[in-house]
Amino acid sequence: MCRWLAYTGAPVSLEELLYLPEQSLIVQSMHSRLGVEATNGDGFGVGWYGTSETPGVFRSTEPAWNDRNLRELSENISSPMVLAHVRASTGSAVQQTNCHPFRRGRWLWMHNGAIAGFHAIKRDMAVEVDPELYPDIEGSTDSELLFYLALTYGLESDPQDAVARAVGFVEDAGRRHGEQFPMQMTIATTDGETLYAFRYSTEGRSRSLFTSNDVHTLRAQYPNNPILEKLSDDARLVVSEPLGSLRGAWREVPESTSIVIRNGEQEFSSFSPKVLQPLGG
Repeated sequence: MCRWLAYTGAPVSLEELLYLPEQSLIVQSMHSRLGVEATNGDGFGVGWYGTSETPGVFRSTEPAWNDRNLRELSENISSPMVLAHVRASTGSAVQQTNCHPFRRGRWLWMHNGAIAGFHAIKRDMAVEVDPELYPDIEGSTDSELLFYLALTYGLESDPQDAVARAVGFVEDAGRRHGEQFPMQMTIATTDGETLYAFRYSTEGRSRSLFTSNDVHTLRAQYPNNPILEKLSDDARLVVSEPLGSLRGAWREVPESTSIVIRNGEQEFSSFSPKVLQPLGG
């Protein structure tokens, strides 16, 4: 599958997020400990918010560990909201337009997992996407099509409801095509102000997901830790797997959970799909 991280807090350099931690995302791209695949070398992407109205995105089909441009950018870009992803393809082509995060307007989206039977239900999903949105789909992944389905269902106004409806549609379509367990996902999405994350699978055996614990408390426990010293009290990370082995730094996200993080406040709630009449029905 894939590995990803999402950061929100005071601006930090991409280097501090992607390269400096003990088990950084770059390390995970070569040696993932908790992923289905140990190596995630089918491209990468990073999205960040700066002074422009829309977020910046840099994506490449190069392995993350081998891209000199990523290293160069990481040393010179700081941001208060960052999404980064290293990819292990589940069957779609290794091409730049299939690398995460995906962007539309101010929104970024990334996904770890897969839609079982995607080839069979791809048309069902595509027909359900708002015709005004459909032309903006650039790649061929289930992840991007799921993003546009969520946009169709109102991601920009109510992200949790929109994702629940998108997942409900996929599960309903998958079962109609004979798939017992259509959905496997961890998702992060943001408008640059609020970070949303989801852990869910139809089978109830979701891919790993963790959040960072309170930085202020951790700093008191580890006063000489250089990484903690650089993070603000409102800093929060959501990750596919921990970025280090610091005891007490990480909390596993329960199955079927959604997370909302804004201004350092982190709220967990149960997540379940919603099955509604298709918009095209």
